[in-house]
Amino acid sequence: MTKMWVSLIGIGLMALAALLITWARYKFKGVIRFIMSSVAFVCLIVGGILGFISII
Repeated sequence: MTKMWVSLIGIGLMALAALLITWARYKFKGVIRFIMSSVAFVCLIVGGILGFISII
């Protein structure tokens, strides 16, 4: 049951990363765009790690 929750959180973080990067590219410019893209990248990495952990 715990693996299911870890996997669900990982999938959610990857979806959030996709939404953040799309939103950042269309709405923002400059430093704010870089910050939003960095947050999206961190969410993607953490989601990937959680997804990998749920497989093990």
